[in-house]
Amino acid sequence: MLRYICRRLAYGVVILLGVNLLTFLLFFTVNTPDDMARMAIGGQRASPEAIQVWKVEHGYDKPLFYDASQTGKAAFTHTIFYERSVPLLRFDFGFSDSGHDISHEIQQRMWPSLALVLPTFVLGLMVSVAVALLLVFVRGSSLDFAGVVACVLLLSISGLFYIIAGQWLFAKVLRWVPYSGWQEGWLTNVRFLILPVAIGILAKLGAEARFYRSLFLEEAYKDYIRTARAKGLAEHWVLLRHLLPNAMLPILTSTVSAIPLLFMGSLIMESFFGIPGLGSYTIDAINAQDLSVVRAMVFLGAALYIVGLILADISYTLVDPRVRFE
Repeated sequence: MLRYICRRLAYGVVILLGVNLLTFLLFFTVNTPDDMARMAIGGQRASPEAIQVWKVEHGYDKPLFYDASQTGKAAFTHTIFYERSVPLLRFDFGFSDSGHDISHEIQQRMWPSLALVLPTFVLGLMVSVAVALLLVFVRGSSLDFAGVVACVLLLSISGLFYIIAGQWLFAKVLRWVPYSGWQEGWLTNVRFLILPVAIGILAKLGAEARFYRSLFLEEAYKDYIRTARAKGLAEHWVLLRHLLPNAMLPILTSTVSAIPLLFMGSLIMESFFGIPGLGSYTIDAINAQDLSVVRAMVFLGAALYIVGLILADISYTLVDPRVRFE
């Protein structure tokens, strides 16, 4: 197992290098340092002198990959790519183009993101599994058919519709909950988080419940389930005690691997509800064309995704003792 984890970590370093390079190339394909300077200091009316001063102050006056004016190693190190992207490999995010410490911003904004996505993730998983088990319990009935149709309808509707409709109905018309106004402190935001959490659960309920129902139905007709029923066990006990544990392996694939990504928050939900998390932080950086923040968030997301996949592989051995990594 240790050799397998080390090998996966080595692959992860290579992937992070590729993600780092690709993000850098994509950003400077559509932008130039001059474009970034114009947006930061006043648009198209900015003078060439002001643009040059901004580039020098922020380190964008150097070549992208290779400096022909330098010799030896300095020709590669005296570049924007080396100074801006290589420190990411040691998780040194540096400063944004606006002068803020990115690591400090991540630490501050991580908690609002977790306050939103953690209950959405846990409650959404519980509700989806419960609905799927209920549909399997009544399989073949009209209730099962209606549940499948409802799941298809739910997954066919865009998540933006749930957000806009939820804000209009529950926040504007009924005034049950606020739709903006994040404050410091977890307890003061419980009422504010009710609506985005409920919308997040509803938005993914259709796809997850339908997926879990397919997994449970595949297990429901296997020999060990027939044996449990033949012993006279109640159907609900068969589903909870025998079927659910044996169907956990594919569920872990989509849940354990997503746990590290919870720190990244939700891009759309945080933007619509004004939550100062990492998701809205990334959207603001993209709108402001802040390369430092964009590449830091993309790099962090890739690193967390790799960690999630490794955790999912390790969890396989805990659920299914037949799985071994040589």
